[in-house]
Amino acid sequence: MSYIEIRDLHKAFYPHGERLDVLNGVDLDIEKGCIYGIIGFSGAGKSTLARCINRLETPDSGSIKVDDVDILKLGKKELLKHRQKIAMIFQSFNLFDSRNVYKNIAYPLEIIGVPKKNIKERVDEVAELVGLSDKLDSYPGGLSGGQKQRVGIARALVNRPDVILSDEATSALDPQTTLQILDLLKEINKKSGVTILMITHELDAIRYSCSDMAVLEEGRFIEKGNVKGIFNNPKSRTGELFAKVLKEFQDNNFEEGAGI
Repeated sequence: MSYIEIRDLHKAFYPHGERLDVLNGVDLDIEKGCIYGIIGFSGAGKSTLARCINRLETPDSGSIKVDDVDILKLGKKELLKHRQKIAMIFQSFNLFDSRNVYKNIAYPLEIIGVPKKNIKERVDEVAELVGLSDKLDSYPGGLSGGQKQRVGIARALVNRPDVILSDEATSALDPQTTLQILDLLKEINKKSGVTILMITHELDAIRYSCSDMAVLEEGRFIEKGNVKGIFNNPKSRTGELFAKVLKEFQDNNFEEGAGI
């Protein structure tokens, strides 16, 4: 049985009163403890899918099961409890400028009423894991982009989630910092066994971090399978375009995984 199981997921929006179908029958199976890549061009529906998985958006129809629990059938109280186990890392960091690093990381624990002593223990633990122990008194305005994203990752980890949704988490970072963040996510996955969905349009992030992936086009998955298999023998138009970009990248004398 898959750890995350998505079946026939549909979601439409109505900008200016006109129907816009964003997800058109999405099906996906993800095994527990993996780093799974979801790739697609802008407008393919990637972020909407992420927001449906953690119920920031409610799909129009279909099912999303996480550990055999259909999150679309949960009531408000059950959903709030379940959502604590599905963390999200954003491209834009989403930090509170008025709170220092410690308080940014602690925020998810504060809102569910965890005692201060337990909060401190957990914040210290995740700050050390992401390399921010010496930055807990600093404010976001004084941090680099990579440090801000580490705060975002620490905040995502502080509740000990079962699933992390990484929605374009490295898109705003330079190549060297991107590599550092991807290495950190791989280390976290290895140490904790957390399942990570890496949602991105960045080829190298997928190639460097994931063993399996799915290609999203116009709101549905048109190709799924092994990362190398899809890039070496794409079966879809989008897959072919990504493979072409990757080949051009490799032809520019970048070594495997080194050009992130």
